[in-house]
Amino acid sequence: MNTEKSVRLAYLIRRHGLDMTNRGGTSHIASIFSMADIVAVLYADIMHHDPQHPRLPDRDRFVLSKGHAGAGVYAALAECGYFPVKDLEKHCQNGSPFSGHVSHKGIPGVEASTGSLGQGMPMAMGMAMAAKLNGQSHRVYCIIGDGECDEGAIWESALIANQYKLDNFIVTIDFNKIQSLTSVEETIALEPLDQKWASFGWHVIRVDGHDHDALHEAYAQAQACLGGGKPVVVIADTVKGKGVSFMENQVLWHYRTARDGEYDAALAELEAQKP
Repeated sequence: MNTEKSVRLAYLIRRHGLDMTNRGGTSHIASIFSMADIVAVLYADIMHHDPQHPRLPDRDRFVLSKGHAGAGVYAALAECGYFPVKDLEKHCQNGSPFSGHVSHKGIPGVEASTGSLGQGMPMAMGMAMAAKLNGQSHRVYCIIGDGECDEGAIWESALIANQYKLDNFIVTIDFNKIQSLTSVEETIALEPLDQKWASFGWHVIRVDGHDHDALHEAYAQAQACLGGGKPVVVIADTVKGKGVSFMENQVLWHYRTARDGEYDAALAELEAQKP
């Protein structure tokens, strides 16, 4: 399996994410880093999409429910050709459409504005249900956060997706085990997370969320479930802040912005990993 394209895109998502949050003075860099490999695999190799035709009727849909990590999606879209990479410099600047939480307004390739936790997954589920009702063959992909699984709307959506046999709906959980102020375990423990989703009627796949080969295999398995009558959840075990040693597994970097020496040190580590 050739993962060269997705590995490079993951590096670029982290690289742009560091610059965007530094320039705009925004947070959530660790959340961007934890999901970078997942987003890269989806956009590089899994989803059917066309940057030249962002509203292609049979395109796969993608919704980032954990919208606070929106800079990572903007970076992926820019590198895929939806808009010039230079536009990323507008992130969180006055008058810019590139807001901190991902927005669809004026940005080609973004399906839905999100950020209020628990709302993106129900929107994505509605897209999957509409596709079923209209006899369309595209799939709907959604990334949710582990802290977001504290929201009741997530579990209500999980019940409904199973009820209506939305096997065209593939949800990925960025399970980095740290949410805004402390660990997930100390906030609301989620384990055994795979058993919980299975009990809701979902086909469950658990994978290392930074292993590109494993992610490719997981999504191939998820795609093969179309027609099986079950929605699919990929539980991706990830590391908060993955890619920069002093950010990894540190709750501090949920809200912190890399400045001055921190930025330089983070940049040096990312550049050392450049594919």
